Amino acid sequence: MDEKFYWLALKLVPGVGAKTFLRLLERFGEPEKVFRAKRESLAQVKGITKKAVDNIVLKKFEKDPEKELEDTSRKGIKIICLKDSEYPKNLAQIHDPPPVLFVKGDLSVRDVVSVAVVGSRSASYQGLRFTKKLCADLAGYGIVVVSGFARGIDTAAHTGCIEGGGRTLAVLGCGLDIDYPRQNRELREKVVRNGALITEFPLGTEPESKNFPARNRIISGLSLGVIVVEAGKRSGSLITARLALEQNREVFAVPGSVRSYRSLGPNWLIKQGAKLVERAEDVVEELAPMLGVSLHEKTQQEEKSEPAASGSFSEDETKVLDLLNDEPMLLDDMVRILDMEVNVLAGILSKLELKGHVKQLPGKFF
Repeated sequence: MDEKFYWLALKLVPGVGAKTFLRLLERFGEPEKVFRAKRESLAQVKGITKKAVDNIVLKKFEKDPEKELEDTSRKGIKIICLKDSEYPKNLAQIHDPPPVLFVKGDLSVRDVVSVAVVGSRSASYQGLRFTKKLCADLAGYGIVVVSGFARGIDTAAHTGCIEGGGRTLAVLGCGLDIDYPRQNRELREKVVRNGALITEFPLGTEPESKNFPARNRIISGLSLGVIVVEAGKRSGSLITARLALEQNREVFAVPGSVRSYRSLGPNWLIKQGAKLVERAEDVVEELAPMLGVSLHEKTQQEEKSEPAASGSFSEDETKVLDLLNDEPMLLDDMVRILDMEVNVLAGILSKLELKGHVKQLPGKFF
C-alpha cells in the first residue's frame, strides 16, 4: 500500500484526533506500524481511548480510506502529510499540527511569509473596504494572506489579496467538496488559481460549528501573525487571536468606534497589548525582521513618479539573483549557501517573483 494510505487510514479511525494521532506517531514512528501494533502497546499511548484502540485493531474507519484516496485524486485534491516536504513549515511548528491536510491549489515556500486576517461575518461596509485595501497592500509586500473563507471580513481579505496580485490561503471548516459558503463559488476558483484551499476534514464533512475552533488553529498556525479587523466580544476571531498567542504568533487589531459592537473585540485586544493596525505598514514594521522586507525602500519607490528600473535590486536580492544565475537551485541549499533565515529568503524570493525575475519550480527549486 502507498504510504499516504496509512496516514489517511489512521486519520479516518473514529476516536483518533490530531493529538492522539501525534502521540501514536511519537510512539510507533509511522502510521503503518500503528496498524501492526498489538493492543497492549496501543493501550499504553497517553490519552488514547479503548474505543480508539479497538477501532485501530479491528481496522474500523469512518469511511473507506482507499476510496477516499481515489475520490480526492479525481477531484484534483492533494493529500499532504506532516512528514511531506510540502507541508507548511509554520504550521508544522505548532504543538498540535494536523497530521493530514487536504489541499486544492498549490502550496509554496512563499507561504512562510503569511499573515492571517480574520473578523466578523456581518462586517460593516467600512470594515470590508478597509480589509480589501489592507490585504491588497500586504500582497504588494509579498505577504501571503490567510483567512477562513467565510462571509464578511474573510471574503474581503481573500478578494483584496488577489486583486493586489498576491497569494492567499483559505482554510475551511468542512470538506473541500462542500460548496460553502455558496456565495463564494467564484472566489473559490480564484483562490485555487492564486494559492490554495486547505482543510483537515475529509470529503463530505459538513461545516458544523464544532469544526471551526480546529480550523482556527490552522489559520493562526500558518501565519506569522493574526490581524483582527471587526469582531464582537464572543467572536470566533478572538479564539483565533488567543490561539495565535499560544502559538507564539503576533496579534494585531484594527481599532473601531467605541459605539460599535463590531469594535468590541479589536479594541479589547488592543487594551491587552495587541499591535494597533491602521495600514499595512504597521504590520510590515512589526514583522520586518522575519519578512526580509524593507519598508523604507518600498515607500521611496511609491513616491517616485516613474516605476523603479527593473535592474534596481537590494544587496540581498542581488546575492540571490547571482546565486540563481546559472541553474535552478533547491531552497534549502540557498538557505545554507547564503546563510539566511528561511523566512527572510522566502520574502526576498517572493518580491523577486512578483517582479518577474524569479520563478518557482516543482520540488522547491527556483
